[in-house]
Amino acid sequence: MRQFVTNSEEETEALGARLGAMLRGPVVVAFFGGLGMGKTAFTRGLAQGMGIDAEVSSPTFALVHEYHGGGKTLYHFDMYRVESWDDLYAAGFFDFYETGGVLAVEWSENIENALPDNTVRVEISRGDNENQRIITMEGSGSYADFSC
Repeated sequence: MRQFVTNSEEETEALGARLGAMLRGPVVVAFFGGLGMGKTAFTRGLAQGMGIDAEVSSPTFALVHEYHGGGKTLYHFDMYRVESWDDLYAAGFFDFYETGGVLAVEWSENIENALPDNTVRVEISRGDNENQRIITMEGSGSYADFSC
């Protein structure tokens, strides 16, 4: 487990980019943290690090956004409204995982029992001021000891 402190949205994106450069699918990056903590900013960084040039935005109303670039695919999920296994299947979560892409999953608290073994857990909380974030990352499988 590694802990990082960022002091701006740009620093949070940069940390995401460092992790994104390491990712090889299929893998889930599971975000934990409240509203406005920087999950989407971190995901923008993931996309950059993966070589994806796209306008990454929150998938709140779409449930999932799909981004391609650099020979890789990023699926950005919002699981805020997912309340059951039926909802999870209807969202196509398992189908997307089987494509070999990277799944960035906001509100992973709602699907924790469905997360695969090689999940990278990213917990984001507010630090000492409004812009500071404490980001704890923990991997399993091949991401157990990443060096970003």
